Amino acid sequence: MPAMQVFDTTHTRAALPFERLIPALHRMFTAGAEVPPRQVLQVDVPGGTAFTSLIMAAWQAGRAYGVKVVNIAPGNAARGLPGLHASYLLHDATTGVPLALIDGDEITARRTAAASALAASFLARADAAHLLVVGAGRVARLLPAAYRCVRPLRRVTVWARSPAAASALAAEWRGQGFDADATTDLAHAVAAADLVSCATLATAPLVQGGWLRGGSHLDLIGSFTPAMREADDDCFRGASLFVDTPEALAKSGELLGPMSRGVFTERDIRGTLAGLCRGDVGGRANDTERTVFKSVGSALEDLAAAMLVALADRP
Repeated sequence: MPAMQVFDTTHTRAALPFERLIPALHRMFTAGAEVPPRQVLQVDVPGGTAFTSLIMAAWQAGRAYGVKVVNIAPGNAARGLPGLHASYLLHDATTGVPLALIDGDEITARRTAAASALAASFLARADAAHLLVVGAGRVARLLPAAYRCVRPLRRVTVWARSPAAASALAAEWRGQGFDADATTDLAHAVAAADLVSCATLATAPLVQGGWLRGGSHLDLIGSFTPAMREADDDCFRGASLFVDTPEALAKSGELLGPMSRGVFTERDIRGTLAGLCRGDVGGRANDTERTVFKSVGSALEDLAAAMLVALADRP
């Protein structure tokens, strides 16, 4: 039996360039996978704050079975440690033999950015060239590289609560060859952008619908609990709304809040990422349509990335 492979951060990142990862997600959403509901555990810490552990599994029969463990420990800040740690274990789906242990943080960040770009390939205007990134965290810093694979980016702007963090990120992107700048005027930046991608931990809306221009595409990544929101109700009024998976309707405050106020109903959701990839639903209809994509993440995406790392996504 071959030894289990171990892929650290450097090797995982090198195996997941967006030019390969975005098509891999497209193939996985098209083919489908078994994705049971994620399990949420509370792990007690004697004398300290409990941490949350998420267990996310997915498999394709006869190919691969993967499990991601995500530990979220708020008490780590006092210890000088990051608050989130993730690992991914990939198995053979026929024998159950472990095949690879992979950096789960790197998988999560890169598949999240790739899913947003994949959605934009269907929903953003073909000539969309100006991207606004709202946020300056791990996922936010990857978004221009992902979007560049699907749209002809010529300019990138970043806004963050910390102007210093935004300026540092813009400088980093310029080092990658982007025409990038930071802004402190979010309203003006939203109004000027073709693509607005939010990757924050906001619990109150940052983007207002009245700022969005006709024909724009709004990508909402950050709201993955009922208490979180990045966009106000007007962002959804008059827009074509898509989600990554139906799970978003039960998990995200981004959707639960407006639905509770009658802004839209579940029937108004135009489609999912799987539906777009399979051609079951159409994407953008014209250049004046305003589109919104809300994602909460899926173990299907993790599996696609892990297979690309350890198996080169071989048929």
